[in-house]
Amino acid sequence: MALREILVVPNPVLKQVSTRVEAVDDAIRALMDDMLETMYAAPGIGLAAVQIGVPKRVIVMDLAREGEEAQPRYFVNPEILWASEETAPYEEGCLSVPEIYDEVERPAQVKLRYQTYQGETVEEDAEGLFAVCIQHEMDHLEGVLFIDHLSRLKREQAIKKVKKQVKAA
Repeated sequence: MALREILVVPNPVLKQVSTRVEAVDDAIRALMDDMLETMYAAPGIGLAAVQIGVPKRVIVMDLAREGEEAQPRYFVNPEILWASEETAPYEEGCLSVPEIYDEVERPAQVKLRYQTYQGETVEEDAEGLFAVCIQHEMDHLEGVLFIDHLSRLKREQAIKKVKKQVKAA
C-alpha cells in the first residue's frame, strides 16, 4: 500500500470521465488499497480513483464515525439504477477542493449496482450520508465536482481560494 497525491482543482484530470474496469484483479485491488490508505491519511470519507490521477470507475468509502471500527467499502463500476424524486440538502466538502464546504441538493435515496473488492456484483439501496457520499463520488467518475452544483460565482470563488492555499503551501 502506498499514499498517493490527491489532485486539487483546477487540475484538468479531475474533469475527465473515468473508464469502466474490465476485471477486478490484483492491480485494481492494489489501487483500492492505496486509495483507502490515501483517504484515511487525508482524512476523508470517500475517494474516487480519478482524484489520485487514475481515471477508472473505482471508489472507496468509509462512513464510520470517529471512535468506531473502520468500515471500508469498495465500489467498482458503480451505477445508479434508481433515484428518488425527493431530494435532501447536505453540506459537502471534497478532498480535491480542500477547505471548501457548501450545501448541495441531491436525491434522498438511490439504488445502486457495483462490483465489490472480490469482483462480486451487488445491488444496494442507499439513503442519508451513504446516498450523499456515493452520489458525490460517482459525480467524480463523470468529471463533475460538488462545486459544479453551485452557482458560477461560488464555484469561481472556491477555485480561487484553493489556488491561493496551494500557492501558500
